[in-house]
Amino acid sequence: MTLRVVTIGVYGFGEESFLRRLLGADIRLLLDVRQRRGVRGPEYAWANSLRLQAALARAGIAYEHHPELAPTTELRQVQYAEDDRLGVGKRSRRVLAAEYVRRYEAEILGSADLAPVRSALPRGAALFCSAGHLAAPPPRPRTTSTRTWGRHHDAPV
Repeated sequence: MTLRVVTIGVYGFGEESFLRRLLGADIRLLLDVRQRRGVRGPEYAWANSLRLQAALARAGIAYEHHPELAPTTELRQVQYAEDDRLGVGKRSRRVLAAEYVRRYEAEILGSADLAPVRSALPRGAALFCSAGHLAAPPPRPRTTSTRTWGRHHDAPV
């Protein structure tokens, strides 16, 4: 069976448009893969963990936090260095650094137990992080990192 992997980010959405996008994609479970479940600035205060969980509950969408899939602080620094080199901010970034992707796949996905996440996907789940590269509507059916699931965990995506 091929799994449908949907990703979504916070940037570019308000609370209502975010929820509409999830419901429009028939998402019933949001899998939060952020290390720190907060976003700076009042524009995205709705995406801070407790507020987000309350909004999701009102919309009938379940929530799970999966910190084991979050990039480490050290790994995020690799991406920030590339952002600096390119002169882009994390909210406007469209492409992840090749080194970041390589290390994320090796260090995070290569050792994570993805069975709980895999089992949630057929129920209509989306992976959520704050990064702008995942935020571009509509929710994307795959990301570079999710393609490695098949290699590491015998689950085609």
